[in-house]
Amino acid sequence: MDGIRLSMEGIEVAYNGDITVLRDMAVTGEPGQVTGIIGPNGAGKSTVLKTFFGLLRPKKGRIMLGDQDITRQKAHQRALEGIAFVPQHRSTFADLSVRDNLLLGCWPFRRDKKRMHTAVERVLDEFPVLRERPDAPASSLSGGQQRFLEIARALVIEPKVILLDEPTAMIAPKISKEIYALIRTLADRGATILLVDQNVRSCAAVADKLYILELGRNKAEGSRDDFASDDQLRGMVSEWMDYKIDA
Repeated sequence: MDGIRLSMEGIEVAYNGDITVLRDMAVTGEPGQVTGIIGPNGAGKSTVLKTFFGLLRPKKGRIMLGDQDITRQKAHQRALEGIAFVPQHRSTFADLSVRDNLLLGCWPFRRDKKRMHTAVERVLDEFPVLRERPDAPASSLSGGQQRFLEIARALVIEPKVILLDEPTAMIAPKISKEIYALIRTLADRGATILLVDQNVRSCAAVADKLYILELGRNKAEGSRDDFASDDQLRGMVSEWMDYKIDA
């Protein structure tokens, strides 16, 4: 997978025009890396991903995909550029089959039937649990299987950047471990991964770089090793969560 740098700088986002939720936000994701975004509830973590994907338009600032300014691009245009988004809340189409859910992920190249078929078969091969039940309705899958379906659907476009919002929320521990392993594998294959997560320990274990957000602002950033060795950074995490990041 050929990743690409995705960054925002000086970003300000407001809901309803006057409720500012991001202030002078700066976050960067690099190819071949997992960038973790952590912080307390209401810090603006999910808003960062929605802004990156084009679901929210910033009042100020700039979003860059490589050397291209995509600040004014809409979400479907960003998908065509190779950005995929897996939201926190369930987004499968319950009454459609596994295969049809995957076909919906091919919307950016929907006129190329051969490419659609090839893409769906490729991701089914990568997810044996889905290959076993391609014609089953999504509603018949377990919560963990539905999450794999959502990730697989994001992968049909062979994205350069993958935005993941709380991918293991309400998922059994065994399946969560498999999801984190998949995230690490995708990054190791070259993709740019931005991961919003409340599970700080698991996020720190899989991430190459971490951002702490607080009240819509960057509070701290650094590598996993920085957070493990720097008492000040460790203290910032402990302010909102009783947690120890192990080296």
